[in-house]
Amino acid sequence: MLAPFLIGALALVAAPALISFGLAFTLYDGVHAPRWFGLNNFLLLAADPRFQAAIRNSLSFIALAVPLRVLGALGLALLLRKRRRGLAVYRAAVYLPTVVPDVAYALAWLWIFNPLYGPLNLLLGALGLPTPAWLVNPATARAALAFMSVFQIGEGIVVLLAGLNSLPRDYFAAATVDGASRWQIFRFITLPLLAPWLALLTLRDMVFSFQSTFTPAFIMTGGDPYYATLFLPLLIYREAFDNFRIGMGMALTLVLFAASAALIGLALLILRRWVYDHA
Repeated sequence: MLAPFLIGALALVAAPALISFGLAFTLYDGVHAPRWFGLNNFLLLAADPRFQAAIRNSLSFIALAVPLRVLGALGLALLLRKRRRGLAVYRAAVYLPTVVPDVAYALAWLWIFNPLYGPLNLLLGALGLPTPAWLVNPATARAALAFMSVFQIGEGIVVLLAGLNSLPRDYFAAATVDGASRWQIFRFITLPLLAPWLALLTLRDMVFSFQSTFTPAFIMTGGDPYYATLFLPLLIYREAFDNFRIGMGMALTLVLFAASAALIGLALLILRRWVYDHA
């Protein structure tokens, strides 16, 4: 029964990935036959200031976006957990940005961040607050892209709602009888029991944040200003499809894969002592 899916995954995912990894060690422009280039692609990358900027930007984006996304998903899951009037509407509303196509979502935020007539700056101006040029200033452009990613946390909310609903009720009943406050129940019962779900969501968001920067950076900023929003996926696209240096693009893809694996390994080492497995 699983054979069609396994064959599809092998033909459409695994095989292209292996071919891409092989091309990372070649000179290939998509027209002529690939020529063996060894590690020279990686040596050229190490000396490329654009690659160094893309690494810094991608890591700083993850450091900013992932905590905001996980905390936002946790807060909304706690708010939307209990039955109340209109709960289905609220849940649909917070999930809606997740299903909006990435291009449409980026175009909507391009209008929101417009420094002249965007609603965000109009609101800030009405409150007497500064109205920055969000996507033009290097100090705010990357933060703006991280901020817009926080609203696409519908999947994280669903995961944490499932986790909250699976927690054993006996612990909460006993804590209530003992006179524990809501904060104490959350701090000493809910949070430790929910730790495996939070760890899963954190790891998933780290990988997602590495890959999800392409569309907003490509449409909204083009990697500017001053390479402030040049992320690894955008640099891969430019090398492979703009400059027709497919071998270099595949080398960047291999670096992206290795960086994702390293971040996941580091996160697992950090979370191993924190996660309480109640299974």
